[in-house]
Amino acid sequence: MSSQQSAVGQPVPPTKHAVSVSLPTWADTVGYKMGDAGILKCMQNGYPRYFIHMSIRKLAYICEQRYATASERSLLLGSYDAAEACLLFMATRNVSVRGVMRLRLPDARPGAQVYVVFFPAESFHIAKQFWQYTGHGISSRLADHCLVSIEIESSHSELVLERVTDSMADNSATHELALEAISNCAATAKMAIRLRIAHLLAYDVSADAAEDEAALPQRTGMPVTENDVFLYGAGMTAIWSAHQLCIRSLGARKSVCFGFPYADTLKVLQKWGPGCHFFPDGEESSIESLEALLSTQQALDLTHPPILALFTEFPSNPLLRSVDLLRLRTLADKYSFPIVVDDTIGNSVNVRVMPYADIVVTSLTKVTSGHANVMGGSLVLNPSSKHYAALRASLQQTYQDVYFDEDAILMERNSRDFLHRVNIINDNAEAVCNVLRSASPVIKEVFYPKWQTYANYDACRVKSSSGKGGGYGGLFSLLFASFPAAREFYDALPFAKGPSLGTNFTLACPYAILAHFEELEWAAQYGVPDGLVRVSVGLEEKGVLLEGILIAVKAAERAHAKMMKDDGDYGKAQGLKL
Repeated sequence: MSSQQSAVGQPVPPTKHAVSVSLPTWADTVGYKMGDAGILKCMQNGYPRYFIHMSIRKLAYICEQRYATASERSLLLGSYDAAEACLLFMATRNVSVRGVMRLRLPDARPGAQVYVVFFPAESFHIAKQFWQYTGHGISSRLADHCLVSIEIESSHSELVLERVTDSMADNSATHELALEAISNCAATAKMAIRLRIAHLLAYDVSADAAEDEAALPQRTGMPVTENDVFLYGAGMTAIWSAHQLCIRSLGARKSVCFGFPYADTLKVLQKWGPGCHFFPDGEESSIESLEALLSTQQALDLTHPPILALFTEFPSNPLLRSVDLLRLRTLADKYSFPIVVDDTIGNSVNVRVMPYADIVVTSLTKVTSGHANVMGGSLVLNPSSKHYAALRASLQQTYQDVYFDEDAILMERNSRDFLHRVNIINDNAEAVCNVLRSASPVIKEVFYPKWQTYANYDACRVKSSSGKGGGYGGLFSLLFASFPAAREFYDALPFAKGPSLGTNFTLACPYAILAHFEELEWAAQYGVPDGLVRVSVGLEEKGVLLEGILIAVKAAERAHAKMMKDDGDYGKAQGLKL
């Protein structure tokens, strides 16, 4: 096992607040998704929206022991508005929820609030959907903070749960000063993150530009400022919030999901509001179908835009396809609807999507952080958008900064070398993909922006005076000649394996198994079969990466050859019987 691999269920990286978990074999991944008791017993961690962190579980258990009935469970959320949204989500699914309680702490900083929703234990799977799709669950660092000293307050009762250390009891003034220092540091960190994001969106970032952000050449016509940047505790929270923002500002109508997106994005558009129109391939023919839909819907109601908004990824996860943002922008202007672009995979160093978007959302958890030890998301409004005034007015009324201080401080620190890391990852991924594309017939296709809908990607790719410009990002997916080849490639790959992407270390997963396990046939019809392997390339030396990749390719070749031989032997045997 490579030094970068860990035993099944161990956190990746090996830290308490890691956002990935080791699933080193295909069988481990399937076992995890099937709920295999042996695998689940090993799980010490997981992706935070899918796996509730042990610290959060401990805090929830305390709340349940004190305040829940014997037949109730709880969900811990970061704001009262999130708790209310959870109540509504569950009520529409016929789940009776008792109400919301607030976890009151001596430290009452913004972002250090916890709201507890109690519900029937048999409905936990529904509550977990809300946790997963919205990202509104509290962070593990906030849970650790709460476990130090807690007090629960409700309108009906007040009981105290406190575990105060001697040092806190004897030095309360010192403790308060420490909390104030953290809060001030977090405010500075959040401003730095917002400035950094705005700067990257408002400036051309080229491969040969100085890595000092202040030295980047200004981009014309893009007056994005830090005041247009809003931070969230997770990328999915930014996506969910963008959808909610459009509904509040523009009225409830069906949205459009254009292109095959990350699984939970589509779920948000389907499960909240009136639903969505889904155009999975995102090709030119889909734009024509979209235009026909818009024309038909507009004819039915001339007083409102035909759709709420169009959501798309640039490029898409996991197929790395890029939509024609220019044509979509033309339709959006004609029919007066906003475009929401998720640029997580392309990232703002490589692609410039703001000229075509009204809202840009990003999972900061991924390459912006890189260290896989903190969650975060951002939502950015385009000041040039015709919808800007309405969107901003609504967001200013409803936005709450509940991004936990310690998470923000770490995110700011992690993202300081964002540009430098992206350039290395770009080069590494391109080198690996160039080799894979001609490495062996066992690889049927390499999904990578350089070859998938290249013209659309290149139209938004950041250009530079040297001609090099932005790269193609660190993500690619592989389709193999057979399922055994895919499985053996994955098992033999000597790098970290588990959920997430954009990490400083190479990380792979059997994407459809993780993201679409309960709908594998549905995903396969849109080009995401169960044998698809997704790889996020890291900062390792190119030689190390290529050596590891070729080891896995050889394993895939052997598995495929064995399958072909076995099939041939079986066919011969059947022929003899005849």
